[in-house]
Amino acid sequence: MTRPIARVLPALAAIGVMIPGAIALGGGPPAGVPLLPDLDQEMPTELVITQAGKQWRLGFRSAVRNIGDGPLIIDGRRPNPSERTMAASQIIVNSEGPRTEVSDAGRLRYVRSPDHQHWHLLRFDRYELRRPGGGDSEPLVRDRKSGFCLGDRYEVTATKEQLPAKVREAVYRSRCGLEQPGLLGIREGISVGWGDDYSANLEGQYLPLNRLRNGRYLLVHRVNSDRRIRESSYENNASSSLLRLRWRRGEPRIRVLRVCPTSERCPA
Repeated sequence: MTRPIARVLPALAAIGVMIPGAIALGGGPPAGVPLLPDLDQEMPTELVITQAGKQWRLGFRSAVRNIGDGPLIIDGRRPNPSERTMAASQIIVNSEGPRTEVSDAGRLRYVRSPDHQHWHLLRFDRYELRRPGGGDSEPLVRDRKSGFCLGDRYEVTATKEQLPAKVREAVYRSRCGLEQPGLLGIREGISVGWGDDYSANLEGQYLPLNRLRNGRYLLVHRVNSDRRIRESSYENNASSSLLRLRWRRGEPRIRVLRVCPTSERCPA
């Protein structure tokens, strides 16, 4: 299920390009207004229970779309192959003048797994199960996902009037350095009007259930939780589903009670 686009536009003209850590690219000074992305976390879908050995897992699809004024562009670099990770910078497009580069946007790591062998932006999207009504209490279960290979994987259903900066065709269609662990640099991103998604159980798209008792739980998906990526709004970075877990004859069963597409606190 995809929720309607509700955009929050800050007074970017007032802040100009005064972004901490920003460096002008192309030799000229930054000018105009920064056209920032807006990462919108979609609701968890494709919920499915599977068993791996003795572990029961709740699998789910996770999707993040860009409904902002500019693309999300991530450049990764490292000085030599002995460095295990690349330092990530965010490239911001401006309404005028050259682009700006903002450092400390995260880390990229080459991931080897049965599903993937390419470069992931670490901690881009996070998942957890917690008790409802617990406020900011600690999650009961957290993901171990290695990260996202960012790209334009699906098109957002929106008109040009609803999303003026939407591009007509996918721009970021690379495979994130597939089978190229020796790369010293890489670019990944999500265009305006496009999204990136991972299917249920695909490389970390699950949470373990074995230690949980019968009861109600919140499944929370959250993008850019540390806010290292600059956005025009952080208000739509989390969504959640209220679930009921029941164990019967040693097997878990899940029922969705409510979905909250714009909040990490789904009322019980």
